[in-house]
Amino acid sequence: MSHSVALETGVTMPLGASVQGDGVNFAVYAPQAHSLSLCLFDSSGHSEILTLPMRMNEGGVWTLRVSPLKAGALYGFRADGDYSPQKGLFFNPHKLLLDPYARDIYGEFTWSERHYGQMPVGTLSTVNNAIDMPKSRVRELALYKGTKPQHSWGKTVIYECHVKGATCRHPDIPKALQGKFLGLSHPRFIEHLRTLGITCLELLPIHAFISEQFLTAKGLQNYWGYNTLNFFIPHKDYLVDDDISEFQEMVAELHKADIEVILDVVYNHTAEAGTDGPLLSLRGLDNLGYYRTVADKPQHYINDTGCGNTLNIDSPRALQLVLDSLRYWVEVMGVDGFRFDLATILGRNPNGFNHAHAFMQAVNQDPVLNKVKLIAEPWDIGPGGYQLGAFPAPWREWNDKYRDTVRRFWKQEQGVIGELAKRLHGSFDLFEHNLRGPLNSINFITSHDGFTLADLVSYEQKHNEANGEQNRDGHSANHSFNCGVEGYTSDQAISKLRLQQQKNMLLTLLLSKGVPMLSLGSEMAHSQGGNNNAYCQNNRTSWLAWKESQFNHPLTRFIDDVLRLRKQFSIFQHPFFVHDSDPRYAVAWFTESGTDMQQDDWHQSDRQFLMYSLTDKHTKQALLIILNAGSLPITCQLPRLSSGQWSLALTSIHSVSTANVDTEQQIAAMSSWVFTADSEDLSHD
Repeated sequence: MSHSVALETGVTMPLGASVQGDGVNFAVYAPQAHSLSLCLFDSSGHSEILTLPMRMNEGGVWTLRVSPLKAGALYGFRADGDYSPQKGLFFNPHKLLLDPYARDIYGEFTWSERHYGQMPVGTLSTVNNAIDMPKSRVRELALYKGTKPQHSWGKTVIYECHVKGATCRHPDIPKALQGKFLGLSHPRFIEHLRTLGITCLELLPIHAFISEQFLTAKGLQNYWGYNTLNFFIPHKDYLVDDDISEFQEMVAELHKADIEVILDVVYNHTAEAGTDGPLLSLRGLDNLGYYRTVADKPQHYINDTGCGNTLNIDSPRALQLVLDSLRYWVEVMGVDGFRFDLATILGRNPNGFNHAHAFMQAVNQDPVLNKVKLIAEPWDIGPGGYQLGAFPAPWREWNDKYRDTVRRFWKQEQGVIGELAKRLHGSFDLFEHNLRGPLNSINFITSHDGFTLADLVSYEQKHNEANGEQNRDGHSANHSFNCGVEGYTSDQAISKLRLQQQKNMLLTLLLSKGVPMLSLGSEMAHSQGGNNNAYCQNNRTSWLAWKESQFNHPLTRFIDDVLRLRKQFSIFQHPFFVHDSDPRYAVAWFTESGTDMQQDDWHQSDRQFLMYSLTDKHTKQALLIILNAGSLPITCQLPRLSSGQWSLALTSIHSVSTANVDTEQQIAAMSSWVFTADSEDLSHD
């Protein structure tokens, strides 16, 4: 780049860096800055070769057009103004700031004291942090042109997946692609997903993120990625050749395989942490606009996230940043939807959660965003933060009540039959009140956060010592059951029971009404050694072990079998709750003697057996599901059919053949069974 450049005022939209002819237009929002400079760097990113003053425009947007300049140019911003933490102002021209709208970055982030506005505390830092900051890089990608699968919610099966952990040990994927975006779109991994019956890949955070300083000080890393540095840039560690178009390529290949891509997004906080955190981007440009601060005490952040800061979605520019980012990932990167981490934050105003918040309304009216899948994690740690069931249509929600109830049932807790029936039926008590249906519930038993499915049946206590927090971190109420031994065992009887229990929970999940979500490794009994908070374990604790035995694991085959059965019954795609007046579908609940459940039966606290039928009156298909969490076998009388005979379709017990069965059936302890019949008429004695 020549040091002889022409400078023009530039335009205020779009924000960020955009190539315009032979030059680049830069626009950044910093309404309270006294001055703002554009800093251009050489191709190595080490030398700041030009520092150019930008011009303030109406609305607080600073602009500058530089020519000649082209894609690939490296840059950053320096904002000057008042540095007064007591007033919530953190302007410091010695700190190079990442463009909030940067589409690409170059170089690594390194923790150092140079990033802090005061060092030591109380003394304004005049140290230049550029050497430790990645540089924003001018880059524009063409709009995504691939054809998207557009699966209905009724046909959606989600697989929650970590980009690195899924393939970094896969022997059939080329070494260079292991643990990368292109590893997920490799034919061998796609084959695995299709074998399972997955229609949607939900990726843990892939926005550019950094590890917290307290982790790096302990020699650990942020593995999950919930510590965002920028909302537009794919995380560079997941790229093969440092080319962000690889993300587009991954999405296109998955779409060709009829698999959607959903991103787990973190718009609730950023990596700038608390008031004493570093100056990296938003804080140095408009701290009071981008973050929530305590009324009359702007030096203090509202910390409804537990991560030091909370993004202020009430602010028009913060709202714009989030919406612009979401549209970018849909229109340019090609994704099919989003799962919003701590989504209650996005509906918060000073009076608490508001289901009609401007963010919700904006998404609902946006012609791009109102066509994609939207999933809320419906809680945060702030006042009134638990909002399961309160989000408006068309939002779906992670249903932790489903998770805990299924776990408690198979753990043999008493008194949960009534609650279990609600969860199996789609959680009408949570979603029907605002005209939503069973498909608004994202049903899951395990996720990235907590025990894996294998650990859920192998550990009763968390074992998080490797996290360096004296095992104080992570949930303690896991509703887990170790089957008699804590952790690894060579006892074949216990191992058999553990496999059976995993099948029990998988069958329950995949044959419940709602949208099922499987977590990474559930299909191959992946264990984290009892660590239920492996957010900082970027090692074999978290990475899938693709051993020879895992490629045809009994759980993989079982999931495939259950999902094939699920697809045969349209009731699982029905968008409304089934009640007695439903013209097509019927649900009935039976005692072990084959008679209808009565009120007294539901209130038997020691009852650990549930049998229910789902029937389609049009196709005359019936599905009978039996769940026995008790420690003793039960002789069960199957409901009578007007014609035909029940046929055993699936069971978590190995040694049972699939054939027509007698009306009396021995149901083994801690087992699940599924029968089918061509009949719509069941006895209701």
